[in-house]
Amino acid sequence: MNLPDFYIDDIIKRALEEDINYIDLATDYLLDDDAVSTAKFIAKAEGVLCGIEIAARVFEFIDKDVKTEIMIKDGGKVAKGDVIAVVTGRTKTILKGERTSLNILQHMSGIASETAKYAECCKGTNAHVTETRKTLPGLRALEKYAVVVGGGKNHRYNLSDAAMLKDNHIDAYGSLTKAVEALSSKMGHMAKIEVEVRNEEELREALGCKADVIMLDNMTTEQMKKCVEIADGKAVLEASGNVTLERMAEIAATGVDIISVGALTHSVKAFDISLRIEK
Repeated sequence: MNLPDFYIDDIIKRALEEDINYIDLATDYLLDDDAVSTAKFIAKAEGVLCGIEIAARVFEFIDKDVKTEIMIKDGGKVAKGDVIAVVTGRTKTILKGERTSLNILQHMSGIASETAKYAECCKGTNAHVTETRKTLPGLRALEKYAVVVGGGKNHRYNLSDAAMLKDNHIDAYGSLTKAVEALSSKMGHMAKIEVEVRNEEELREALGCKADVIMLDNMTTEQMKKCVEIADGKAVLEASGNVTLERMAEIAATGVDIISVGALTHSVKAFDISLRIEK
């Protein structure tokens, strides 16, 4: 999974414009243009690394002569004290790009590390963990990439990928069945329909409509088990709502196919990494 350079560069450009604006008062007035330094990315916790090439690209975006030697690649497990990469180049460039580079690397590694914990709970079952659209504006592709690096799968990228009928759609249209029929008559053959259900009655209705994916919304573990029995493989079942790491293993054991977790992106803790310039 490779993200396009133009997408990455656009994010970096906007982040640097926000952070530097016109000049870096401390760096530009303090240091000579020809001063050169070496700096190390150092892990300060244990987890899964993600975003190191993008972090390195920040410095190259400012100054093409900066060189980064990467020791640990995306998806690699890191421990406290591990040297992730070494950056060599103009001291001004390293200092100007430091915060933007770390912000991206820490955020993406935080998502990958958290996803790995949830994915571990799915081992031995047919379930896969996925994120939702609860992402930071402008960073969705980076965050979804981080989920894959952490061992998860991706939900739809945006509203154009698939039609998801949630309770508000169904309540607004008036009928689950009629809503699915209306969509099916207009959508192309490549698109899928997912329907959110809240109980067994709605599940049976969704199955009767031949929905491709059925989301089991905020159900108990016992309710999910019953829904899996009723569906009997006729549709992909997604568990969603009130999913925590503590509940993950028992949800995966119910037999659902997908477990979506908004917390992977909307409230993840940044992974602790520092950038240290050698004296």
